[in-house]
Amino acid sequence: MEWEPISEADLWSKIIGAEDRMSPRILRLWEAIKVRPQKWAEQTYGTVGGGFWVVAIMGNKVIWFNDIEDGFNCSPYVFFGRLDEYFCNQDELEVAVQDVLTIIETGSGSIARCSAPLPGEWKSR
Repeated sequence: MEWEPISEADLWSKIIGAEDRMSPRILRLWEAIKVRPQKWAEQTYGTVGGGFWVVAIMGNKVIWFNDIEDGFNCSPYVFFGRLDEYFCNQDELEVAVQDVLTIIETGSGSIARCSAPLPGEWKSR
């Protein structure tokens, strides 16, 4: 089966489900940073699907949905409309928003970032 980008309707289903699971504290932050989903460009893996859906903006970071890996990520940006870093975490939205709160409170995130595949030969043991 070939991969297809997530539809905006299916993305909204994920967002609404996450909102139902958010604590009141996380939901208040979410309400302050969320935006109507919009496709942003990403040069390494985002061209096939026409970009990735950004769902929140705060300062120089965005929360976006990686529909290749089926998870939300937080990445920096310099130019509006273009993601600067690709991550392939498979986090639920409420986890990504919690990480933003951790960044606000402590100055650094608490989620390990899963990078894109690295080129090279895979070796089994």
